[in-house]
Amino acid sequence: MALRDGFWLMREVDSASDAPAPAVWPAVVAVVPARDEADVIGRSIESLLRQDYRGDFRIVLVDDGSSDATSAIARAAAERLGAEDRLTVLQGAPPPAGWTGKLWAVSQGVDRASATGGPKYPPKYLLLTDADIVHAADSVSRLAARAEARNLALVSLMARLRCESLAERATIPAFVFFFQMLYPFARVNRPGGVGAAAGGCMLAKREALAAAGGVASVRTALIDDCALGAALKRQGPVWLGLTDRVVSIRDYPRLADIAAMVSRSAYAELRYSPWRLAGALGGLALVYGAPPALAIFGEGPARWLGLAAWVVMAIAFQPILRFYRRSPVWGVLLPVIAAFYAGCTVLSAWQHMRGRGGMWKGRAQAALGG
Repeated sequence: MALRDGFWLMREVDSASDAPAPAVWPAVVAVVPARDEADVIGRSIESLLRQDYRGDFRIVLVDDGSSDATSAIARAAAERLGAEDRLTVLQGAPPPAGWTGKLWAVSQGVDRASATGGPKYPPKYLLLTDADIVHAADSVSRLAARAEARNLALVSLMARLRCESLAERATIPAFVFFFQMLYPFARVNRPGGVGAAAGGCMLAKREALAAAGGVASVRTALIDDCALGAALKRQGPVWLGLTDRVVSIRDYPRLADIAAMVSRSAYAELRYSPWRLAGALGGLALVYGAPPALAIFGEGPARWLGLAAWVVMAIAFQPILRFYRRSPVWGVLLPVIAAFYAGCTVLSAWQHMRGRGGMWKGRAQAALGG
């Protein structure tokens, strides 16, 4: 684990002193795709409208065929704040063949944002964010300051996920832990090598996005944030980090809810390969299953080696547990949590084989990437 750029140390975190204020604050447009998000969209849009940003900042909400009051609630939030002129609600068209629904909605929002009129438009930056994300008042300011100071093609923050129910406390810190294992943030932030992003909060330079082929370049991707991060890294430097100032308010009260969330894209991460699936399960069993098995059932040196490995993995889990303010005891249970994620990966493969992979809001989309 230490060889993967010390991912478990959680060093890549945004802070207030990250970057100085730019001489001129560039224009930014937030693009928010939303499909049946009535329970969260009001808080999300209100947090964006309350930004303290000193440049021109507007919002394009793309209603992706919602069957609820998503659009009406978003408009009501703007009316309460007297900010109707800064929110555009676009009724999205159905996705054409070859597109995932979310990315088609984002693409329509990007097109509208780029066509927004005014002396400072089209905008220099596009904030691609989700309908369940709530931003602190200085979120856009800090993102833009970092992007301007370092001339970044992309600044992305891993939103702090909700971690309140027992199911969330047991699994969400590990979700971030395993994500960083796959995409070590320090490696993402260095020139060359792996590119990635966290979809809840991505500030992309508009010209870099266009040069990368736009959203259309990743139109079939289920793990669209990492695909877009890789595409933008080919256009310039990127930065990805943790934050507690951008938070997801989507709740996962049961393990079944988290399993559904993970299984939507887990098999896509393995490129829909049964051989990669077998390798991943074998690796998880070796790294997280063998140490406790040896510690409990082994004898002599094998038992002590297994116990030592178990202790090491528990220690490696502590920084993310501290970040989420969870008990250090969860570190001892990491093998059990890893087994849960292994099961979600198998479920993802099974759903794909049944033609129901990537299921989200009534759409099965994994076949697009298969």
